[in-house]
Amino acid sequence: MSLINRPNLRLLPEWQQQSAVLITWPHQYSGWASSLGSSHSSDISSPIEAFYIKLAATVSHYQIIAILCYDQAHQEHIKQLLQTKALNPDNVRFFIVPSNDTWIRDYGPLSVISNQNTLQLLDFEFNAWGNKYQSKHDNLVNQHLQQQHAFQQTPLKSIPWVLEGGSIDTDGHGTLLTTSSCLLAKQRNNEQTKTSVEKQLQTYLGVTKILWLEHGSLEGDDTDGHVDTLARFTDPNTICYVSCNQPEDPHYSGLKKMEQALKSFRNPTGKPYRLIPLPWPKPKTNQNGDRLPATYANFLIINNAVLVPTYDDPADHKAIDIFKQLFPQRQIIALNCLNLIEQFGSLHCATMQLPEGVMV
Repeated sequence: MSLINRPNLRLLPEWQQQSAVLITWPHQYSGWASSLGSSHSSDISSPIEAFYIKLAATVSHYQIIAILCYDQAHQEHIKQLLQTKALNPDNVRFFIVPSNDTWIRDYGPLSVISNQNTLQLLDFEFNAWGNKYQSKHDNLVNQHLQQQHAFQQTPLKSIPWVLEGGSIDTDGHGTLLTTSSCLLAKQRNNEQTKTSVEKQLQTYLGVTKILWLEHGSLEGDDTDGHVDTLARFTDPNTICYVSCNQPEDPHYSGLKKMEQALKSFRNPTGKPYRLIPLPWPKPKTNQNGDRLPATYANFLIINNAVLVPTYDDPADHKAIDIFKQLFPQRQIIALNCLNLIEQFGSLHCATMQLPEGVMV
């Protein structure tokens, strides 16, 4: 898709300098309820909270970590958990914001910048991946944050259209990578054609070209195929992607077709992308035997570092080595996400970055 008129804004890429990372801490009203202790007053962390402690501490040494707490008691509980941990206290912010669940990638604000270098945050509608779960609180999170002056002077604009942050990825120059299985799902918006969806993305995000993936998905991913579980830009001319080399695996056929599509894509200058396959971890399952979406594509770029999800798997080391080559100027930090994928999301899903100048 090519547009005649030059857009007056663009969606910022993740490697843009950041001010903060947002996270929603697990709480007793979320999908993590059965994994948490019975009392917010305890200073003993559950396994999933141990992951969030590690995540918060890691980010705090590079930039602000903004922690969303369900209520005052929840905030006090989190502060107790973090008291003796190796955080940079100057980079920790707390906000009391009720939520339904923790996957803030999909209901947090998206960041665009105008041709006059004016930042704006976009608050899209969120309906829990096509009304699969409750989402009333999640859909109001950005408004609550604005009311608490979390975004300082950066304006927040409400968009009457359903879009999740994990469903799109950008090169920072107007090209968007996404999946048709998600963006064309009838449970999200009335628009069912690519043309109508492309028009909305052009209007709201300044998109000039869309790379549509028609194949590829992960078992355990209940988002209808978010692209951040499958393929991601690591710079304007490079895409890393999940690759399965095991013909007996049920993912093999779909991911091979996805790989062929990636090979056919061209950047704005007409050249093919540099494609970097990511390793395939062994199947991870929960106690019910359900397969979980263990994917190395769900990494997070922050200032001067890249956080890579790992899964206690032999492929972890290969993935880390690949990211060291992809981001030679950034520190590569592994975070064990085995507990996190129990609720069918990974590292990128649990975070949302804010660009430089938004939060201080």
